[in-house]
Amino acid sequence: MATIKYKPTTPARRNMTVPSFEEITKFTPEKSLIKIKKKHSGRNSYGRITVRHKGGGNKKKYRIIDYRRNTNEGPAKVIGIEYDPNRTAYIALLEYEDGTKSYIIAPLGLKDGDVVYSSASADIKPGNTLPIENIPVGTFINNIELYPGKGGQLVRSAGCAAQLMAKETGQAQVRLPSGEVRIVRLDCKATIGQIGNIEHDTIKVGKAGKTRHRGIRPTVRGSVMNPCDHPHGGGEGRAPIGRPSPVTPWGKPTNGYKTRKKKSRTEKMIVKHRNSK
Repeated sequence: MATIKYKPTTPARRNMTVPSFEEITKFTPEKSLIKIKKKHSGRNSYGRITVRHKGGGNKKKYRIIDYRRNTNEGPAKVIGIEYDPNRTAYIALLEYEDGTKSYIIAPLGLKDGDVVYSSASADIKPGNTLPIENIPVGTFINNIELYPGKGGQLVRSAGCAAQLMAKETGQAQVRLPSGEVRIVRLDCKATIGQIGNIEHDTIKVGKAGKTRHRGIRPTVRGSVMNPCDHPHGGGEGRAPIGRPSPVTPWGKPTNGYKTRKKKSRTEKMIVKHRNSK
């Protein structure tokens, strides 16, 4: 994937980059695989804001993605690579021999006309889905299940890939993009390859309006608020925060403070934490 950099004809265009979308081959979604996505602007059923900085944005329709890949073991032909406004990765539209269609997250290198499979005997090539016990050690994988039949839950963002490190006694060790090494059951499925749109993290938005189009509202620094609104607020001029470390608006430590439960039931599945040396 390449990026396009605009000439600085206006202040907003200066340093702005956008994807070239050269991988996109289909520009309208499949009507049978979309549904309406309602906006809640970060509010719960009582109308109270529970997630800040949300609101506005362009209308979106949700694309139904097949994370399970267990509906049909026959060959599926790729008939289009599409943009999905709900995720950073591109999606691929598959058509099976019986005429059914489904979306999957498009791995790097998948293109129109390719044929992919979802079975234990499938070849090791991008887009094919197999149980982890049938995947060779060292292979890069994505869309990894944590529970057999539930569908892929790990490694679904643009440019991400996990690596299968070892297999023994019904379990596999998988190194995730964060550096964490995690145990996954061998009967869980995973898709071969790295997810496409690998240069997504190099895109420069360029102007505030594009962030608003994405439904993200402005973030105000706590140090410019009043003391009644934020623990960092108050003082004459540019005052320091007055605490050993920064905190959230509700007084919880932040900036490196670990929030993961120490007695989490999945703690035993982690061989190496992402921050360990």
